[in-house]
Amino acid sequence: MLQPHSVSNREQVIDTMIELTRLSSLRRTIVAGNGSLDLYLALRRRGFMRVATTATCRIPKGQHAVGLITGQNSIQAIEAALAEISQYLNASAAIAVLIDSREGCFSLRIRAKLEQMGFRIEAGARCQEGLVLSAVRQGFAPMEIAA
Repeated sequence: MLQPHSVSNREQVIDTMIELTRLSSLRRTIVAGNGSLDLYLALRRRGFMRVATTATCRIPKGQHAVGLITGQNSIQAIEAALAEISQYLNASAAIAVLIDSREGCFSLRIRAKLEQMGFRIEAGARCQEGLVLSAVRQGFAPMEIAA
């Protein structure tokens, strides 16, 4: 059985991610991380029908406007999820990443990775489960390798 405080902690993270990314029911959203299924189901219950996980979305074509990474991930898992999710995000996408409270000292490394991927950090909010960092991609288009 779930503890009442754990449910409210998860809801607090979801609320924070929604607010920081300005998520609306019209925007396509992709979720990743080891808590992605729980986040997917929670967003669907809240009426967000244009949400998918990296496992359920077949072709990464840059069609999503919002990316959310959640779960109790290590720094390496977050970096891998960022690399995976970036293929699904469009040129002006917003992203929110939950950095576990145990991994909080690595937020600078995550910031550097986001900036390397063309994101500009907008805000960070402290939650019970850690730090939610949000960023926006400003007209970023990956460069094609010339043959």
